[in-house]
Amino acid sequence: MPKLERREPEETVGAAADGARAAARPLSPSSLIPCDKRARSTELVRVSVPRAIDEGFLRELVRRTRGLYESLRVLLICGKEVDGLVSKGRRHRADLKVATFMMQKGLWINRGKQIVGTLPGVLVGDVFFFRVELCMIGLHGQVQAGIDYLPAGRSPSGEPIATSIIVSGAYEDNEDRGDTIIYSGHGGRGRNGQKQFHDQKPAGGNLAMEKSMAYGVEVRVIRGLKCDQSPSGKVYVYDGLYKITDCWAEAGKSGFVVSKFRLLRIENQPKMGSAAIKLAEELKSDMLRVRPVGTLSLDISGGTENLPISLFNDVDGDDSPLRFKYLVRPAHSPALLQQATDSAAVGGCRCECECSDGCDCAVRNGGELPYDASGVLLRGRPLVYECGRSCSCPETCRNRLTQRGLRSRLEVFRTREMAWGVRPLELIRAGAFVCEFSGVGLTKRQSDWLSMTGDNMIYPNQFPPRWVEWGDISRVCPQYLPPVAPSLPLLDFSMDVSTYRNVACYLRHSRSPNVFMQFVAYGHCVPPHPHLMIFARESIPPLRELSIDYGMGHPEIMSQGECPAKDKHRQRQREFSESSRPTPTSGSSTPRTAEPSPPQSSTIGPLLRAITRSPLT
Repeated sequence: MPKLERREPEETVGAAADGARAAARPLSPSSLIPCDKRARSTELVRVSVPRAIDEGFLRELVRRTRGLYESLRVLLICGKEVDGLVSKGRRHRADLKVATFMMQKGLWINRGKQIVGTLPGVLVGDVFFFRVELCMIGLHGQVQAGIDYLPAGRSPSGEPIATSIIVSGAYEDNEDRGDTIIYSGHGGRGRNGQKQFHDQKPAGGNLAMEKSMAYGVEVRVIRGLKCDQSPSGKVYVYDGLYKITDCWAEAGKSGFVVSKFRLLRIENQPKMGSAAIKLAEELKSDMLRVRPVGTLSLDISGGTENLPISLFNDVDGDDSPLRFKYLVRPAHSPALLQQATDSAAVGGCRCECECSDGCDCAVRNGGELPYDASGVLLRGRPLVYECGRSCSCPETCRNRLTQRGLRSRLEVFRTREMAWGVRPLELIRAGAFVCEFSGVGLTKRQSDWLSMTGDNMIYPNQFPPRWVEWGDISRVCPQYLPPVAPSLPLLDFSMDVSTYRNVACYLRHSRSPNVFMQFVAYGHCVPPHPHLMIFARESIPPLRELSIDYGMGHPEIMSQGECPAKDKHRQRQREFSESSRPTPTSGSSTPRTAEPSPPQSSTIGPLLRAITRSPLT
């Protein structure tokens, strides 16, 4: 159970004067983060979450709140009405309208108490597209002001205390060096919000910053950056906690008095999210210059994917991903292909341009297209039907989203736990397509036979139905029910990834994942083996590891966090990798640099022929 170190404002201030200790008491997660419509509390509290199970609960609470917000915002933009929430005019602010709607429903969190320091459920590096999102989860309580603080009028001690700031780089007197910030106070700026037109005063947020420095209260720092992937054109990144070490007033660049504050980042925190975004951009432009050691391959797909997938290992000598044959799309054995229905016989849409909500493909999906215009999945379904070969719409149709392949740069990397993982090199929006699970599709009888020989298998029917959570608006719309159509066929097939695989096979397991599995079919037929497509559960910043729930229940496997297909015979792969690695010649350099990707097989015929020779086909 999370422990709450409770500090009333006068106790926080008094601690510097007389050394009084703040009282501590345990609180349940529900009392820690109440969802109500009250004004923000006058209590200043500091929260610690000692148990991983509580941390996971709080993370899921933040994720569900943000997921609900994004689902409502997208539905509003698409012109759909939800419980009285209606779009009015082109110039309406869907982000503000949805946030107000959720506040009226009592769905804002972390408002029962004003939290100092780390916010439960929020990770360093988390990204947000709208400032009102910061208010909604309690990270920063001001929609416009850059300094969030407990006002003196609401403080029993009569002194304001700052809790967070936003650094956007728009003010002429700011200096941002990453771990050190020279932050100019608020007030005295013109309409453009950048240049001063009169002196700043030591009041309001400026005075609150001084008091936070005097009493040693750390502040949360959020940086605002320009971002092409953001629907608002900007992204706000939580970069952790800073201490205010100095404050002074001096004439600024415009000649007026400006309050300035020096902030130093507290040590032993995760790396800054804004630094990760900058590093990812540099890696995409010139990876070998930025990271000359540890890059084993610039593209393990050998050019078969529409975006390169790099391989990085600066932990040990394992390079086993180079030993597998990369397979962009799943291949199915002849026995499994015989079970499929000919999609051409079923027919398709007759749209000459892009599909819309009234076409046959939309009807096949329950009356609406599954994706919005920007390529975001509106809500999860048992099965999503995309346009197939018999459809008349062009390849650019938005209902052919996953068929066009990767939309974000990915990297396979070696983790500190001596396992392989996957991370993006760019920001991935919540609900966006990530990649497809690829391997050799087998019937149940074939997979039972091959599993006895030690081959690695992925079983689609073991993935938990986390698609139900995406787009779930039942908290504001009680009559909402998860889609039951299109219905999902019996998933009695498996995916063999022992020889042929793709980037998705390196996703690690998590009980609190940031991506989920969505089954997708091409065309209007009922497929016996739908595609295994992966979508983002939340907005994922660059260089944060992707994780998925494989539905595993074994505690040992869960603790290792690996894909079950890899975990089963990891030792066998290591032995194979060691035996096949060439021995360095005398005097050869040891640092690993980029090597050409291994030759890619243009066909999987030999493997399929071996499968068809099995008596179980």
